[in-house]
Amino acid sequence: YKAGTLDINEFLDFALKPLAKHSRKQLDLWHQEFMKNKIEPYILPQAVELVNGHLSQGHLCCIVTATNSFVTKPIAHRFGIEHLIATEPAINQDGEFTGKVDGLPSFQGGKVERVKSWLNSLEMGLEDAQNSIFYSDSMNDLPLLEKVKVPIATNPDPKLTQLANERAWKILHLFA
Repeated sequence: YKAGTLDINEFLDFALKPLAKHSRKQLDLWHQEFMKNKIEPYILPQAVELVNGHLSQGHLCCIVTATNSFVTKPIAHRFGIEHLIATEPAINQDGEFTGKVDGLPSFQGGKVERVKSWLNSLEMGLEDAQNSIFYSDSMNDLPLLEKVKVPIATNPDPKLTQLANERAWKILHLFA
């Protein structure tokens, strides 16, 4: 992932397979525990303040992530963000996970395509998002960082830090 050479389909086959081995009820219980013990302690006041600032200004906010929606939907909800573009785990007719991915993974160039599709569903296009801002910590997000008006490297990996410095992009350190 950090090297930018991740085979997303191979990774998703590995990462989504465990979801198919347990009932949705059990997974939801584990996820509640995960949110309480692993996510909540890392939700920093400065991150909440940043998001709330955008929301209070009426900005259209969306989390765009390669992580699957089973993991990220409660996090988006916790931040009060209505829109989420994430990799979607496939679900069978009984509502249980199959262990496969549904549609295009939200990764690298797939993020751009998924954002375009989402904006189209709102009768908008990338050109309508003239003041668009995208926060990212990874070079894997370069395709989307290059499409927005204001790219912000946030707690960036070393490669993204170097590129952000070269391109005079803002660098934000939420963990400092």
